[in-house]
Amino acid sequence: MKRHNAIVQLSRDHQKGLMLAQLLKSNAPAYKGLPPDHVGKMSYAKETFELDLKNHFEDEEKILFPFIKGRDLECDKLIDELLEEHRFLSQRISQLNESENLVNELDLIGRTLEQHIRKEERILFNRIQDLLNENELEILKSKIELSRKQYIKSCKTKSH
Repeated sequence: MKRHNAIVQLSRDHQKGLMLAQLLKSNAPAYKGLPPDHVGKMSYAKETFELDLKNHFEDEEKILFPFIKGRDLECDKLIDELLEEHRFLSQRISQLNESENLVNELDLIGRTLEQHIRKEERILFNRIQDLLNENELEILKSKIELSRKQYIKSCKTKSH
């Protein structure tokens, strides 16, 4: 299903997330321009989480999920699962430095992240597009765009 403009930015974020997920898997091939060693992959994962995934999770948790919560029991259950996965991924990534088996931990994060993204793309986003009317989708789009603008503005403020 083609993505509605309301959630297309979240789908674009998922492309970056899937690249990270593939990189972290234990059977990952070498990717040009990305770290080949496990310590480098750990650093890359932590940086990508801070720069991209954290804000993506916030947009979903503070805007997307509340916007659709309560409209559909199936969606509500899925949102609960996705929130738990956000917590799991956030915790595991933040504790990577403490991992006793970095290879296995990176692989677990990569596989979990991929499964999480696929679930959002294949189930949640399709369901959202079925549940919401055009006006609601436009409202959602505006909220996500505003969040992104505020994030960009805060990044510029921090860099000065």
